[in-house]
Amino acid sequence: MVSQATSYSAERTTVARYDKTHKGETRRRIIERAGQRLKRDGIDGAGIAALMSDAGLTNGAFYAHFGSKNDLVARVVADQLATQAATMAALPPGRESLEQFIREYLSPDHRDHPATGCPSAALLDEIGRCDRQIRDSYTEGARAIIDAVATHLSPDDPAAALSRATGLFTVLVGSLQLARAVTDPTLSGDVLAAGISAALDLLSVKSRS
Repeated sequence: MVSQATSYSAERTTVARYDKTHKGETRRRIIERAGQRLKRDGIDGAGIAALMSDAGLTNGAFYAHFGSKNDLVARVVADQLATQAATMAALPPGRESLEQFIREYLSPDHRDHPATGCPSAALLDEIGRCDRQIRDSYTEGARAIIDAVATHLSPDDPAAALSRATGLFTVLVGSLQLARAVTDPTLSGDVLAAGISAALDLLSVKSRS
């Protein structure tokens, strides 16, 4: 027969486990929704109230999960870039998959929907003016993406492809930012096309030993 004390202890353990799981799920939801809002409206354009509202929560719940808005932004940046690095790492071997990625990245659809797209193209201009915590988070995430690209370019010797991978990442992000910035639709399309051409040229360059 289970004693009343044992039953109470088990109930407390179950509640504690639920609370921890629930808090983790809530935190994940905040980060995911904030990622979309920040990429759409910018870091300065999205206040805590809007970010929490997107997650279906009140302002008062914010500090149960994050120490400050900068803390949340750093977590969002890390999460977004980790997802992008994982996507790159999961590409099938060979040039064809990377070429397809380039064309999808520099597509009108990606250009026109920043909220669901690349965090670098959406936020890089602001991240450069952010505090060290956010910039460190971005640095680590960007390095992971570049490393994933280098591994795809040269699975047996990623170090040899690191320069090409860095150049490719730079061309993609810069081209998308410029295509979004200009108001002339024809020029914007030309920027995307030029970016694709430059990126494909980088794929054809042999790594130096």
